[in-house]
Amino acid sequence: MSSTIIDQDQQRPVSPAEPAPAGRSRQAVRALLVRLHFYAGVFVAPFLLVAALTGLIYTFAPQLDQLVYGDQLRVERVGEQVRPLSEQVAAARAAHPEGSLASVVTPAEPEDTTRVVLSVPELGEKQRTVFVDPYTAKVQGELTTSWGSTPLRTWLSDLHKNLHLGETGRLYSEVAASWLWVIVAGGLVLWIGRARGQRAKSARGVLLPDRAARGVRRTRSFHAALGVWLALGLFFLSATGLTWSHYSGDRFGQLLDAAKGHAPELDTVLPGAQPAAEGAGGEHAGHGGHGGAHKSADPDPAAFDTALATARRSGLGGTVQVTPAVDASSAWVVAQKDNVWPVHYDQVAVDTAKGEATAHTRWADYPLLAKFSKLGVQGHMGALFGLVNQIVLAVLALGLVLVTFWGYRMWWQRRPTREDRAARLGRAPARGAWRGLPLPVLVLGVPALAALCWALPALGVTLLAFLVVDVAVGLVRQGRSA
Repeated sequence: MSSTIIDQDQQRPVSPAEPAPAGRSRQAVRALLVRLHFYAGVFVAPFLLVAALTGLIYTFAPQLDQLVYGDQLRVERVGEQVRPLSEQVAAARAAHPEGSLASVVTPAEPEDTTRVVLSVPELGEKQRTVFVDPYTAKVQGELTTSWGSTPLRTWLSDLHKNLHLGETGRLYSEVAASWLWVIVAGGLVLWIGRARGQRAKSARGVLLPDRAARGVRRTRSFHAALGVWLALGLFFLSATGLTWSHYSGDRFGQLLDAAKGHAPELDTVLPGAQPAAEGAGGEHAGHGGHGGAHKSADPDPAAFDTALATARRSGLGGTVQVTPAVDASSAWVVAQKDNVWPVHYDQVAVDTAKGEATAHTRWADYPLLAKFSKLGVQGHMGALFGLVNQIVLAVLALGLVLVTFWGYRMWWQRRPTREDRAARLGRAPARGAWRGLPLPVLVLGVPALAALCWALPALGVTLLAFLVVDVAVGLVRQGRSA
């Protein structure tokens, strides 16, 4: 069911020493799912809880940005005519002559400022972004940004991705995303099977909690029913989160390579010019001002007007990012940056000397995998459908917190309370269910599990750790019994 589904799905306490079901049967599959679901919920739940809470905060980063940086990000609209881009760039450079011009981002909304991005050597991979009133060419302020994000949004993003612990902390979010879909899928199977068998095989028995129940059964019904409602959204968050994780993201990149599913690259070499040396240019060199090469001199500000006008004639509307050429043999790049549905991600290469477009890539030409990946990332970040997207993500995060709470509550409610065997927590489901699995399940399941663990290394390593600990605990208990 939803994350941290710790539903042990049993009517009575189960002793760890209780033998697995006799013979090979489907019941052993269910028993194995119960045990996996229980342990995954208990040990992965803290990761999921942290991911839910940090993601909930990040969901409203746009509103927090406006609250903290409103003076830089917004202007009081004056008239209908914006000043030429060249004037805005010149004003920004007059106020901030340091570094070199990396790119310029036009306003997304009429009340937004123009962003002039500077590459400053002492900032490393970060940039200095100067915010200019597009109607008066007056500088509103500046911020140190990272990949176009404000300091606050960058801080919240790092909190969600790695808890500000770098690559080590990044593993927490990958473990959470790797196990989330497993817990959800296992919980769905257990709850739907139980509801169909015990509650008149009705949809109501699956989708709504049993208010007439008491104790652990009541908690289980709320935990499971909410998990059903959240399941689709949690699957989405798991899949999209894994695409930019460290190890699973590398595997996803290999899949895109094999399927030729990457976005088309824009040819930035000017017709008749020799391509720049390896590593010196190309589409991504300095594109967007994200750690690009530091150029010794700024281009003529008037060239920004030429590049923008040429891109508009080529059909690029809305907010765009204008990036100067990295060398004499390369074209300027103008790229759409509209992340709200229906999205626009066309790019055009511009020869500013001639005022003509030399190459074009269109969103319609993206491979299907590239489209799904791009849209999934924007949906995960809450940008794809604006405020509606943010509200849905907030509901998912809060639902995840509730399901986690109910899962742990079930664990506590199922504790033995008799004086002769009282315990603080409920006992784990019985060990040894794998010995009763039908042979076809073993023959097909083991290779499938190996492939899955290769694709999701964080899942594979933690699952192996679970197995090692489980076997060790079993051996210790057998020794004590002997």
